Amino acid sequence: MRKVILSVILITILILTLFSTFILSDQPVPTELITFDTGDTAWMIVATALVLIMTPGLGFFYGGMVGKKNVISTMLQSFMAMIIVTVLWVLIGFGLSFGPSIGGLIGDPRPYLLFQGVGTNTAWSLAPTIPFMLFALFQAKFAIITPALITGAFAERIRFWAYLLFMVLFIIFVYAPLCHMTWHPEGLFFKMGVLDFAGGTVVHMSAGWAALAGAMFLGKRNGQKSNPARITYVLLGTGLLWFGWFGFNSGSALGASGIAVQALGTTTVAAAAAGMAWVFFDKILGHKVSAMGACIGTVVGLVAITPAAGFVSIPSAIFIGVFSSIVSNFVVRIFHKGKIDDALDVFACHGVGGMTGMLLTGVFASKAVNSAVTDQGLIFGETTLFLNQLTALVMVSIFAFSMSYFLFFIVNKITPLRVSEDREILGLDISQHGEFL
Repeated sequence: MRKVILSVILITILILTLFSTFILSDQPVPTELITFDTGDTAWMIVATALVLIMTPGLGFFYGGMVGKKNVISTMLQSFMAMIIVTVLWVLIGFGLSFGPSIGGLIGDPRPYLLFQGVGTNTAWSLAPTIPFMLFALFQAKFAIITPALITGAFAERIRFWAYLLFMVLFIIFVYAPLCHMTWHPEGLFFKMGVLDFAGGTVVHMSAGWAALAGAMFLGKRNGQKSNPARITYVLLGTGLLWFGWFGFNSGSALGASGIAVQALGTTTVAAAAAGMAWVFFDKILGHKVSAMGACIGTVVGLVAITPAAGFVSIPSAIFIGVFSSIVSNFVVRIFHKGKIDDALDVFACHGVGGMTGMLLTGVFASKAVNSAVTDQGLIFGETTLFLNQLTALVMVSIFAFSMSYFLFFIVNKITPLRVSEDREILGLDISQHGEFL
């Protein structure tokens, strides 16, 4: 049955792309071409590539943390996100996210189906200096890494095909609506005045709450938890993530501008401050300074600064990094004592880090940093922005968790989510892929 379904999917894609090609060939060639800013275009091409490299970096980051018999499977889950989500984004994902607004909740996918109308001669309204297709491809990389982030929560126990199905449904029913509401000019949160520079709600909160839902639905792993297979992979993954995050945050300025430089600066110092705070906090609590701790803390800082990167000052970014690191460290310790097996602490790091960053954006956002800030943060004596951030946080949390849990339930009805006990003990590398280190 699975072979039949996969064959139908491939044949359908071939037919759709052929049909789309005939339609495109009948469209008139533009006689007047828009002149784009070459500096902005060059930077955004680089930024798009930087964001993509984050997903293999995440594969190393997660792959080094799991047991040796699950490294390939864990890394492949990230790699497959690059493959599946790219195709899905071109087919329908971009339209659902950035198509004409339907009630401020979701986009109409029809105008941009199979990237029809997404060319190099037009521009997105909020990115007028770069080609529309470049904007669409840049946004694709955000969609790619979001479901990959979730995989750390249910590592070492999920069936591969069930994961692929969940990933597709998550992009359509969770990621796309949040992306539209946050970043489309007619989106619900955008019109509320919610600030999310590069994905605090869209990427990290959605992934964090979905991770918690997945960890709860699948239950604990069987037997003793394995020692990390390759801490050197974790270090390498952290380096790639930090490197790619400059495209993630600075690229969200959508041009080579002063705001892009500001985002570069805040991203740099927040990551460093958070990594420092994590290892210092560990030492205060009587633990050794560990490579894992330094890496996790650094990533938490990157997560937390994401929604604020282009809106806050350098000192504020340092505060965000230190504060978010301590909060996430505390939550990790609580979860390790509880009954929920979030294998790689996705909720504590990405979910909590994203929420902390969203709220602190409402505290520190400044007109002096970015003139697009109409309502400043609490520290400047204004409350509107903070209340908007808090409202969005609650709404996104409820939506992302409940919808993700429902999707796990639906997928489990279609095909079992969890591998059998004997296959889990054998390891997913062998039982799911027939490969081993």
